[in-house]
Parts: sequence; structure tokens; C-alpha cells
Amino acid sequence: MKLCVLGLGYIGLPTAVIFANSGINVHGVDVNSTVIDMIRSKRVHLHESGLEKALEDAIDSGSFTVSMQPQEADAFIIAVPTPITSGKTADLSQVVKAAEMLVPILKEGDLVVLESTVPPKTVESVLLPVLKQTNLAIGEQLFVCYSPERVMPGRLFHELKHNDRIIGGITPLSAQKCAELYEQIVEGTIHITDTITAEMVKLMENTYRDVNIALANELARIAEEIGFDVWEAIQLANSHPRVHIHSPGSGVGGHCIAVDPWFIFEKAPKATRLIELSRITNDSVPQLVSNRIREMVSNIHKPVITLLGVAFKGDIDDIRESPSLVVMNELRKNGYQLKIYDPYVNQDMTDKVPTLHEAVTGSDCIVLLTDHTIFKDIDFDLIGRLMRSRRIIDTRNLVNLNRLRLSGFICEKIGTPLARYDTAQPGERR
Repeated sequence: MKLCVLGLGYIGLPTAVIFANSGINVHGVDVNSTVIDMIRSKRVHLHESGLEKALEDAIDSGSFTVSMQPQEADAFIIAVPTPITSGKTADLSQVVKAAEMLVPILKEGDLVVLESTVPPKTVESVLLPVLKQTNLAIGEQLFVCYSPERVMPGRLFHELKHNDRIIGGITPLSAQKCAELYEQIVEGTIHITDTITAEMVKLMENTYRDVNIALANELARIAEEIGFDVWEAIQLANSHPRVHIHSPGSGVGGHCIAVDPWFIFEKAPKATRLIELSRITNDSVPQLVSNRIREMVSNIHKPVITLLGVAFKGDIDDIRESPSLVVMNELRKNGYQLKIYDPYVNQDMTDKVPTLHEAVTGSDCIVLLTDHTIFKDIDFDLIGRLMRSRRIIDTRNLVNLNRLRLSGFICEKIGTPLARYDTAQPGERR
């Protein structure tokens, strides 16, 4: 069979490559010419372990080709972005555009699968009206399904193979044909349902995590106010076999957890009080972090602040909806001089520097915003000698506060008792 994948981003490209390396002829499509040129040159435009080698193998085998236009195939996967608008609704324009690109080439017997994260009833109310322009009988001549990606950046290849797969078909035969496609790569269990249930499953998974993180962030505020270490408390609470509290931090990012709950809210605003409150809670955290930073440097003349980490989570390059960007912009609006360092993020941005050494030299305050593994191994004794003033705020539980304090750092960690000002030593903390 031949497969055509529309959208070669964080999900589409690994999906296309894994199918191609499983013996299926795959044609990838993206409207970004730079992405197409890079892939043809066997270069990747995103950071994912093993992707570059897998791409090289797929191209060398002749099983993977790319262009800016779809080709006739037996199955089509739509994996295009669905960004959120300023009004907290889903922008489905790229889904519509992808479907419109398929209409002229779809034939009887073809399968169309939507993987993009979307609000419930998107297949029914957005995708099917476009596909009906083919004049093929939907569910009898043209088969349509929704099968959400359920993978984590940094573990895409493993999870594409080993995670269970949800398939929602507009008809049982559509679901059967879709299952036969994913059986080529999926070793986990394939679960069959209808399209709206499949759409909701993806949103529910990430909404569960968002609500859980909102609880953790609220517990962190309580810890700061009444005086305990939330990280230790969460670890101890999670020793109970039926408790799994997530971790607090600088906010929630990524195109899943920070976005998906709003897609549910969009369709049922009167029934989503807890979901809405959790989103508001998590969206407020970067502002709280910014306030902590301003307080930390309040008695320093023209402070220089170093932000470590732009990606929304550790060891990846994805900055979509990253709370680091919010913190960065808040500090800029208040006129602070910034130095920004992230070893994974290649995008150009103001104040970004290429090395950790440059980022900390002359700095007055380091803020750990992303839990990159490399940040856990920083030699703070060395770093401290490069700084103008030794201050640090840890939002990810990466450092040992007691050890840093012995090294002369004034330090705080989100979710631990707030330090007190010593008026005899302006700007210093105990």
C-alpha cells in the first residue's frame, strides 16, 4: 500500500518515517518549502532522539519521498497543527486546507485519518463536509477515522510503537481499515470506538494532567505560605498506591496540556468549571514566577537576569505555549536586562546567548525554568565565580538549596518556605 502524510512537524514526520521504515511507501507533504528542502537533504528541523538516523534510513531505502503537494495513495494521515486562538478556540484552518488538498485525488476505497488534536465533533462538523465534495459515499466508498497521537516528545519512536492506539471510525468498516493500517507499526493494543469518543479521549488525557498540575501548583503556593517543602510532601503522598500528584513548576506549556482543555471548554463552557479554573490557575503561574524574580533583584541597581530554559519541558526543543516565554516577556516589559540560554532551542530570539558561560557572566540572578538534564549537572561553584551577584530561583526542583547556600548563593525554590529579607543587608536573603 501507499501512505500519504500531510504535515511533517513534531508528530507527522516521525509517524511518516516509522511507517516508511516498516515497509510501506510513504509520501510526506508540508507547505513549508524549507522543511521539504531539509528533509530531502536528510536533515531534521526538530530535535527528537533517533529521528535523523531513521529519516536517513527511510530516504535511502526509497520508501520515503516528500513534496509540497499530496499524491494519490491508499491511505492519508492528516497531522497538521491546530493552534489555539487568542479567544481560546481551536484554529482548524490547516485541517480544512489539508482536506481540501485531498479532495481532487481521493478515490473509492481510500482511507483518511485525522491525527491532529481537535475539539469534539471536528470530524463530523469540519472534516466530513470537505470530504463530501469528492462525491464518494462516506463510510462506504471513502473511509474516515480519527486516531489521536498519544506520545511524549523525546520518546516519540518508542511510544508510537508501544502505546495503545485509539481509533474512532465514522463506521465500523472505517475503523477496521484504520486498524489494519496502524497494525503495521503499533505493538500496543488497538482500541476501536466512534469518532467523538476518540476525539474526547485525547482531550481528557491531557485535561486530567492539567487539573493535576493545577493542584500541584496550588499546593506549592500553600507550601510557600505556611512553610513546608511541597516537593518532599508530594513524594511522600505519592508513596500511597492510589495517589499520583504531579509536580509544580513555572507553568504549563506544549501544544497538548496547555491547549487541549480549552478545546473541551469551547464546546461545553457551562459544564467545565473545574477545567476552566485549572487552566486559569496554571496560566497564572508564570506571572507569579516573574513577581518572585522581581522581588529577588529588587535591591540591585540595573540587575542582569539569566533565564535557563526556553523549551516547555526538559531535553526537547519545543517552545510552543512555553511558560518560559511568558516569564521572559513579563521581565522585558519591566525593562530588565536578560540573558537567555537553552542548549536545545535553535530559534533566534532577542537576548539569547550561545553558551552557559556567556549566560551567567556578570549575571545577578539565575532562574531555572526548564528541567533539562544538563542543568542538573551545572557546577555552581564555578558559575558563582562568574556572576556579579549570586542569586538563583529554581522552578523545577533541580538544585540542592542547602548546598548552594553554603556556596554563598541567595536562593529560593518554588514550593518551599519563602526566604525573609534581612534589612541590615539590603538585597540579601537568609
